[in-house]
Amino acid sequence: MARDINDIERDIERTRGQLASTLDELADRANPSNLADNAKDQAASLLQDETVQKVLAGISAGIVLLVAVKVLNGNKRKRELKELQKLLARR
Repeated sequence: MARDINDIERDIERTRGQLASTLDELADRANPSNLADNAKDQAASLLQDETVQKVLAGISAGIVLLVAVKVLNGNKRKRELKELQKLLARR
């Protein structure tokens, strides 16, 4: 059974409307400010997670410890060099 031309035109118009709606939604999703807002919201919600906070605190403590060890080793090395210079100056 052949379709009526009016039915075909209505289907075409409906499809165009759906396509326009889909394109509008895609454009909205791809908008850089919307992408940035979504990323910011996801990061904020991730930082609210207690496990993530504990991991970040542990990493921070580890970094502080490494910096402290580096500074102490540098100070020790400076003292050793001064002592060596004094010993060499006495000869």
